[in-house]
Parts: sequence; C-alpha cells; structure tokens
Amino acid sequence: MDIEDLETDVFTQLSWFRRDRVSAARVMVVGCGALGNEVLKCLVQFGVQHIVVVDFDHVEPENLTRSVFFTIDDAIDNRRKVDAVAERLTAMNPDIEVERIFGDIAYDVGLGLVRSMDVVIGCVDNRWARYCINRLCMRAGVPWVDGGIDGLEGTARVFRPGENCYACNLGPEGLKDLMRRMPCAGIVRRNEAAGRAATTPIVASIIGAIEVQEALKLIHQDELAAGKLTSLCGKMFCYEGQHLTSRNVIFKAYDDDCAVHEQWEPVIETNITTENTVAETLRQLQELLNDEAPQICLNDCFVDVVELRATGEQAEVMKPGRAVSDYLEQDATLRGRKLNELYQHEYNVLDNTFPYQQLTLADVGIPAWDVLHVSTAAGDRYIEMNKR
Repeated sequence: MDIEDLETDVFTQLSWFRRDRVSAARVMVVGCGALGNEVLKCLVQFGVQHIVVVDFDHVEPENLTRSVFFTIDDAIDNRRKVDAVAERLTAMNPDIEVERIFGDIAYDVGLGLVRSMDVVIGCVDNRWARYCINRLCMRAGVPWVDGGIDGLEGTARVFRPGENCYACNLGPEGLKDLMRRMPCAGIVRRNEAAGRAATTPIVASIIGAIEVQEALKLIHQDELAAGKLTSLCGKMFCYEGQHLTSRNVIFKAYDDDCAVHEQWEPVIETNITTENTVAETLRQLQELLNDEAPQICLNDCFVDVVELRATGEQAEVMKPGRAVSDYLEQDATLRGRKLNELYQHEYNVLDNTFPYQQLTLADVGIPAWDVLHVSTAAGDRYIEMNKR
C-alpha cells in the first residue's frame, strides 16, 4: 500500500475531509522552530503538497530537544532552518513542493505570494512578527492561524479578514512591545538563566496539531460555512500542561478604522519583476496607470548615506533600511557609534526625483512577487509584480 492509498483509506473516513482540496491547497508556514516543525509534519501527513516555509534563522543545539526535523549535523553546520526542513519534508513525501524563503516576514515575502495562499500558519515567537503576518494576510484577504508556546503553556488563534484582526486585539501595552523581537535562541537562553525550560516538545506537538486542524477547516470553506465545522476564529484556545487544563476564551476585535487590515484591492497584475530598474518600472507604471508622476511607496526605506553629525563625515550605504545596522557594524569608521551620533539619509518613495534610477527593485529592497503600493493623482493603485 502506498501513501496515497493510505491517505484515501484513513482520511476519507472523516465526513468533511476532501483529499483533492487538501492536496491542491497552498499553505505558508512562517517560522521553522519547534512549533513550525510540528505544523509542517502534520501538513505533510495530511497530504498537503504545496508548502512555503519562511524563516531567517539557523539550526542551533538548543533546537534539537524539541524540533523533530533537525539533527546534530544541522546544528554543527549552522544550517538554515528552511533548508533542513525542506529536505526532511521531501523525504517524507517526494511529491510535495516546498518553496523556501530564507528571510524576514516583515520585508522578504511578497504580497503576491501571500495572495496565492489558501491559508498562512504563524509559528513565531514575538508580537512584531505576528503583526507583520497579520498585515500581509489582511491586505491579501487570506486567513491565518497563530500559535504560541512558552514553558508548559500554549495558545492558538484564527484571524480572518472581515472578522478578526490581530492588530485590533492588541492593547496599549501590546503596541509598545511590537518592536521587541527575540528569536527562539534568545528565549531559550533567557529561560535557561532562570532555571526553566523555554518549552517542551509536547506543548509544541499539541499547539502545532491545533493549528493544522484549524488550517484544514479554513481550507474546507464550504463545510465551514455549512456548519459541519466550527472555526476557532474569534476565540483563543489556551492549554496549560502543568495542571492539564484547557479552555477557549473570547479573542475577537475588528475595528473598521484600523489601517492594518485595509485590504489592497483591486490588484493589477503586470510583468514587472525585481530585475527591472526603478526607471523601467516608473515608465511602465506611467503607461499602465496613465499618470505622469506615479510614486512607489516603500515598505522599508532606502538609505543612501549615513553621516556623522559631529564631523559631517559620510559613509555610502546604498541599502534598504533593515540592512543598515549590519552595515554599520562592518564599517570601520562607524562601528560602535550610537544612533544619536548619526544622521541617516533615506527615501520612502520611488519617483522621477529618485537619484538612483539605475538600481533594480531588488536593490532597493522590494521582495519578489510583491504588490506595489503606487500613489497617483487619481488615488492609490496596487500593482502585482510577476512571480518569476
């Protein structure tokens, strides 16, 4: 009996399960740590064949006690998590497609790619990453499932455009914490210093399984609408392992004035790619939108120079804003300087006055298959780049 026969025999016993729908579904998993490992394992076992994995981290020894797909060799080689999980997933099922994005969900994932997904599953460990997933999904009109684990506790939630928004659920303190980002390894070290485990493989398994179960419900939209299934959307599943308790609590907010869940539509598809120069792109947009001076609004600023305030001495950077701090650490003149000693010259829009027209869209930090937010005299327009 091959895997296809096994899936047919087992999963079709679920009255709502549609194998063809599941195998055709496109699922993005953001975060490939302990929780992401469990989510990916369950997705492949259920027969999902089109998966995108997103993570900017490498395998470390701390990951090995709770991540089913990582090995000691991965940690020794400091291997990218996305590469390790992709190899192990295809070993489970050679027929699946696994697209890897080694990057940050805030800047390196194109909105066009998100628009092509049926569901996004978040397996991240901080509010800023969740905020960025939510912003992309709301703009794209795609539902997403969130999971979180810490110690012997875990939570799972579902957010759907028009119903529930992660940003709307954040209170004042949550908004303050948005910029606090701590990778999994940092959480591990913090907890080890306090004499306790960051999390356990059991909690990761439980919450990961709940996330996949909710994602499968979102894939079965007809059955969900007919009441055969009940989504977690608007509620939060809470698990506590020390005393073995679980409960659902209300977790729903959707403010009509929230700019984060503004859906970008209609979207105009084009043949523009990140290989196009700024000049070429602006010319195409002028013709396409019948506008003499379109402006591409950047998600991340572009920095050309950084200047020492005291002396006026400059260093040429020519990088997206997110890459400036790493650049400064490598520059002999600017290394170790405090931010208040520096002036950063940046651009937030690309238009005919942008002085570096020969740069490509990739050079200024726009990810592949993104949707460009273009400001015109007639209003905002949303331009999807070609996926190639």
